[in-house]
Amino acid sequence: MIQITQLHRIKGNMSQSKLLCLSRPYCWAACLLIICFMLPSGSPVYADEKKEQPGDQAQVMQSFEHQEDVKQSKAMTTEQKHQIMFLLGAPLLVILLITGGLGIAMGVYGKQVFVLHMILAGLAVTLAIVHAIVGLVWFYPF
Repeated sequence: MIQITQLHRIKGNMSQSKLLCLSRPYCWAACLLIICFMLPSGSPVYADEKKEQPGDQAQVMQSFEHQEDVKQSKAMTTEQKHQIMFLLGAPLLVILLITGGLGIAMGVYGKQVFVLHMILAGLAVTLAIVHAIVGLVWFYPF
């Protein structure tokens, strides 16, 4: 009987504290502070209106041409793409072989390596998905 009355008293105090939460001044101050920070964020920002000079358009066009040259110089060759695919595929095969070996060790010999088997299986699936996506994007002609 004592425990029931104490539990009832705790529940009653919790409902009263929820009602009194908004009557505390720091709650209203926090709400006011949040509103003050949110209001200026919606105001538009205007750029400075300056007069265009005759050389501005030529400079803009030259910067675009320069960006195209940089993109062409950074383009990867097919050999580099093949090398990256190999660097993705070799660890994938190693992880698959280890995962298979751990599975056989669990099933045939009763070893307790389930967690390691599942971790390596997750890594193998992740690496296989990445390998497939990269291969489709780079080598499949869309």
